[in-house]
Amino acid sequence: MGEKGEQLGIMPILQAREMARKHDLDLVEVAPTAVPPVCRLLDYGKYRYEQAKKEREQRKGQKVSLLREVRLRPKIGSHDFESKVRMAKKLLGGGDRVKVTVRFRGREITHPELGWKLIQRMTEQLAGAAAIARQPLIEERNMNVILLPLTAQKVKTEAKTEAKTEAKAETKTEAKAEAKTETKTEAKKEGK
Repeated sequence: MGEKGEQLGIMPILQAREMARKHDLDLVEVAPTAVPPVCRLLDYGKYRYEQAKKEREQRKGQKVSLLREVRLRPKIGSHDFESKVRMAKKLLGGGDRVKVTVRFRGREITHPELGWKLIQRMTEQLAGAAAIARQPLIEERNMNVILLPLTAQKVKTEAKTEAKTEAKAETKTEAKAEAKTETKTEAKKEGK
């Protein structure tokens, strides 16, 4: 094959090399398993540069989702807990998955229900920003759960549905109020 993709036909390898030297190009084997093998005349350095450029462009569009960890203790204070919730929301908002870990030390492991309550409280606080990817489980002295961020589209659709339900509720209450005032005015007119 030629530089622009045109068919040059079947030829011996020596003739193909000579043609490549004449045009100052490289002879590259494209399909070695084909019978006969397919080779192409091209500038290999330019070809590799374009391939690397395409790969960089593809990587630009991709968002790498990291697994970030938020660690808690069973005896955590309420302010510290709220701080951890804010941090988890920030990480989820950035598109990262969050692993919430409750670490037990010493005799704390004898009360795993405290860890369960803490994880439930955390998932309830993050209900609008995250979905549970893996149920809580105990591994040695740690109890953890993995949370996935809700996509912006899901959040938008949820907000839209909430807005619609609120609008419907408002129109219903307005319609009821109008109907009551109309019936009152009609009753007053009939009474006069």
